[in-house]
Amino acid sequence: RQKVERVGNLNYPEAAKGKLYGNLLLYVEIRADGSLERVEVQRSSGHRILDEAAMRIVRMSAPYGNFSAELKRQTDIVAFARTWVFTRADRLTSE
Repeated sequence: RQKVERVGNLNYPEAAKGKLYGNLLLYVEIRADGSLERVEVQRSSGHRILDEAAMRIVRMSAPYGNFSAELKRQTDIVAFARTWVFTRADRLTSE
């Protein structure tokens, strides 16, 4: 989460600055080696620019950390959904 927020704030979409705000729900799958398996919008922000920027930011943030040995014994892929917020302060945060 922190890595995506950091990358997102460094790469906030220029076309949205001072104009577009909202939140969206992304579904993400990460492989045991930290590589990205899948990212898709599950609930749109209503702004294509923000939806595409969120997916691009998650892709740019890869690779993620390798799974611990214990987690690798339990699963090959971790899947989760997270709400990402493009704020009025032109910042990307998550809930």
